[in-house]
Amino acid sequence: MNLKFSVFSVIFFISIICLFSFCNKEDEILPNKSKSDTSKITYTLKPFDGPLANPHKGFTLLTEGSWNFVPEFKYGPYGSLGNKAWDLITYGSGYQQWNKLNPEKDVYDWSELDELLNVLNEHGMGYALRVFPYTPSFITSNDTPTEEYDWTPKWIYDNGAKKIKAKLEGSGYIAQVPVWDDPIYLTAAKNFAKALAEKYDGDPRIEYIDIRTFGEWGEWHTSHLEGSEMPSLKIQKDMVEYYASLFKKTQLVLTSDGYGDIYTFALSLGITKRDDGFIGIPGTADSLVRAYKANLPTIAENLGGYTTMLTYNDIIPGGYLKWTPQRWVDAIKTAHLTYYVLDQDSDCGYIFYKENKALADSMTHVIGYNFTVSNAELLTFKDDNNTIDQLNITVKNSGVAPCFFDVYMVAEFIDNSGKTIAQIGKIILIEKGTFKDGSSKDFSFSYTIPSDQENIAIQQGVNVALSLYESEDAYKNGKNPTVRFDNDGILENKKLILK
Repeated sequence: MNLKFSVFSVIFFISIICLFSFCNKEDEILPNKSKSDTSKITYTLKPFDGPLANPHKGFTLLTEGSWNFVPEFKYGPYGSLGNKAWDLITYGSGYQQWNKLNPEKDVYDWSELDELLNVLNEHGMGYALRVFPYTPSFITSNDTPTEEYDWTPKWIYDNGAKKIKAKLEGSGYIAQVPVWDDPIYLTAAKNFAKALAEKYDGDPRIEYIDIRTFGEWGEWHTSHLEGSEMPSLKIQKDMVEYYASLFKKTQLVLTSDGYGDIYTFALSLGITKRDDGFIGIPGTADSLVRAYKANLPTIAENLGGYTTMLTYNDIIPGGYLKWTPQRWVDAIKTAHLTYYVLDQDSDCGYIFYKENKALADSMTHVIGYNFTVSNAELLTFKDDNNTIDQLNITVKNSGVAPCFFDVYMVAEFIDNSGKTIAQIGKIILIEKGTFKDGSSKDFSFSYTIPSDQENIAIQQGVNVALSLYESEDAYKNGKNPTVRFDNDGILENKKLILK
């Protein structure tokens, strides 16, 4: 009895095992609907090789007028030297004279500035505007005509604004200087700010505007003019606050020597900071970190032109640090720079780029935002009676700063010529300041194909493309994207084809 029971138990146990094994084998052989109806394409992604110039970030060269773009200017983009430094440039920058823009009370002449803005716009560039009230750079003797260095409009003095005589450091030349806290001067400065805002606030041709009301070059200091003094902190705050009340769309910038309490106050109003003492003066890169932490773009210019900085003696104090490749890279990374003057010499970066091309090209992928698609796959599966193509991507901001404008991401099926066949899913908005440097984000786009139609994704000559636009309307109106991904496969129209 016990023996029979034992044999029976063994046979029963073996049968159960076989049945279980057979069921598992069947599960491997018989199709599971959700698995068999799903296919996946994984794309190979490589970095873009070469300079990557993108809008609202990167490098600039001094562009004082539309003449920079005529063939006769040998250092320009069409000049005889073939200056390839312009391949890196995303916006122009330079100064304008207050007295030329505002020659009479309530009279404004924007003609030359508009001409420059239009030329830059035709070349896909914006402009960083600086209006100077004063520049000691052109004081060459005691008899230098005042209009050559004092760019405060003459009519302001005629209306009673005070001016004083000051001694220029180093030369001892005597020159006239505005009294920076004179009520008539302050009123005229505010009236000009109002006119400037009415004309240019929100103008897409303007990248940002410096507040340059006070001091030498409008840099909020009088360090080279013995006898001239900056206005009180109260007056400085009042002027900054007035600018902030006028400019609701265009980014405002506090200039180099606006430190301490005025810097803190400016940040509270959404006004960012620039510093023009880079590399030559230790610690200048660190000074901009506060603006970066306030989620604002940071802006910089070297202490001097490239060739001049190569002559510095590295002796601190009493001298300046010379330019080196490592110091240049460290400055960009430490300050989390969004904007940087590539060079300020009159040769428009020609010598700098000739001697540092590979380094400069590489830093176009670092300065500001830099969007890299790190993973991409296309899943095709059944859902009820429809076929669904789902594009999943991971994008990393591999730059050193957030993207400070709204970006609209679009996925499409395109043909071999780059023409759109169908949009995949909806447009995705990435709001300004939200895609932080060093972070990665996952995005999905879904395209539903009715059961009676063929899947576009598997048709001959169909590819998947990704695009970045500065506005939703630009895409809907059939314009090409303006922002490029940092990936190989960028088409001439700036769309990224996934391979």
